[in-house]
Order: sequence, then C-alpha cells, then structure tokens
Amino acid sequence: MNSADTQILHDTRLKAEAAQEPDPVHVGEVKKETQVIAIYGKGGIGKSFTLANLSYMMAQQGKRVLLIGCDPKSDTTSLLFGGKACPTIIETSSKKKLAGEDVKIGDVCFKRDGVFAMELGGPEVGRGCGGRGIIHGFELLEKLGFHEWGFDFVLLDFLGDVVCGGFGLPIARDMCQKVIIVGSNDLQSLYVANNVCSAVEYFRKLGGNVGVAGIVINKDDGTGEAQGFAEAAGIPVLASIPAHEDIRRKSANYEIIGKPGGEWGALFELLATNVAEAPPQRPKPLSQDGLLGLFSGDVVGRSVVLEPATAEDMCGGVVTQKPSLEVIYDQV
Repeated sequence: MNSADTQILHDTRLKAEAAQEPDPVHVGEVKKETQVIAIYGKGGIGKSFTLANLSYMMAQQGKRVLLIGCDPKSDTTSLLFGGKACPTIIETSSKKKLAGEDVKIGDVCFKRDGVFAMELGGPEVGRGCGGRGIIHGFELLEKLGFHEWGFDFVLLDFLGDVVCGGFGLPIARDMCQKVIIVGSNDLQSLYVANNVCSAVEYFRKLGGNVGVAGIVINKDDGTGEAQGFAEAAGIPVLASIPAHEDIRRKSANYEIIGKPGGEWGALFELLATNVAEAPPQRPKPLSQDGLLGLFSGDVVGRSVVLEPATAEDMCGGVVTQKPSLEVIYDQV
C-alpha cells in the first residue's frame, strides 16, 4: 500500500470516527441521595471563585463534596489548588489511550481539605467541539463509577454563555436536580442568566424536572440590577458577594476566603446553607425589553434608533440597476 492509499484509509477512519454519536449519558438516579447542582454563569463572572470557596466551606461543615469543572478553560479548580493546574480528564484519557492503559481515579481526581475535585477539560483550539468534549468526559466518568460514588453534593461548573450541546447537558437530560446562576450587575451576565432560565423553562415544558434554585450576585456594587432580575424572574438571591478589594486581591492570589471563622466565613456559611436548602423552581425568563428595562437608558443605549441600510450604502456609491437573469416560464 503506497502513501496515498495509506492517507486515504486514515482519512476514512477519521471521518467514520467523527460520524459516531457518543453513547447516551446515564440519567438514572444515583444510589446515594446526592444533590447534583449545575452552576452556570458568564465566562469571567466568578463561578470558579464562588465554587472553590463554596465547596471548601461545605467540606469544613462535614459534607462530602465533589467539584467538577466543565468549562473548556479548565480553571475551576485552580483557586482550590493554589493556582496549580489539575490534569484534565480528556487530556489524561488521550495519553492513557495512546499508552494502552486505563484511566484510574487517582489520575484525574484530587483532594484538598476534604474537597474532591476534577476537570473535564476541552480540546485544543480548532481541534474539536467543547460541548462534545464534555459529553465524552461524562462518558468516562460513567466508566469510573460516577453513579456509585457517595457524595452529599456534586457541583458542576458550566460555562453559561452557550446553553447548547454538551453545555446544556445537565438541564436537557435531567443530570442535576437544580441550577444555580452566578451573575453581577451588568447586562451581559444577566443576559446569560436569563438565557439559562429560558433553557430551564424550555425543557420543563418538554417534561424535564430541573429547576433554578437561585442566583449568587458576585462583585455586587449595590446598583441593584441583579436583584431586580431575580425578583422579575421569580428566583431568590442566595448570597451577594461584595465588590471588595480584599476579596479581589485574595482571589487573584489563589487564596481561599470561605473558611469558618474568617473575615468572609459567615458569607459563605450562609451561601452553603442556601445552596443546600433552596428548592428548584420554574423561573420566569424576561423578554429582551424586560431585561433592558433593568438598566438606565444611558447604560444600554435604548435611545438608539435602528436605521435601515440601503444598497448604495453597501456598495459605497451609486448602484447600477442590472436586468434580472430570472427565467420566467409561460404557464401552460
């Protein structure tokens, strides 16, 4: 077989592999009464910061907690582990497969002060779909015995900018009991929050059971837009984390602040209690106008009038009318 034939065979195998649909993710109940909670929010809004401190506080309260990063950036556990990168499930699986070895729990799951944590990871830029990577990551967790594990809480950190494919998995397939949103007093994060509420409501209408337990307001500067969104959407505020320089500085230094007895301990104790006890409920997503109405006009530019473009605008000058090439047939 020459090199051209070898390349053709290789390409054929790749196409066949890409065409294969992933195995369906198990949606049955876990044996232990585990609360599986999916946390959504706009990228950079502070989900990882919130979850690292929340999971740490829960562990100090005697709960068995598993934190799973489902963001392709793989940064959910970085604060928990003091800035150290955690080997991802997808990357580890690829290396083990090439070596002909099986993935073990100790290869992908790590501990700190009672918190168990892992990262699903994602493909390199331009080399695959992040959502599909999440699906394959959960398939591997199935093989590792995900539904046999005995945790009180499993916290899933999901990117909320895109609620489709693998990113919408917990909501679409009832993999969690409830969703918690992390947002702030800015339009983009509340747009994402509203999108998540819309996804939850959509799947509830299709027979799903996932509900929204509430919103955590991060970097709260007191302007009140996130609070207004929560009231309009019919969901509670589980905690408001202030926009404070001490919190920003410690977070930037990968320092856990959700410790019992610490300066911010009471805040995360309250958050841990609310996260555990808040029931899932059906949200009321806002319309685009309703969302914009939470902000003053000078913030969102509601005074802007849409001016239709013309053909002359598009061509940068006078447009010469050309005869139509459409063929018109006589009716018989």
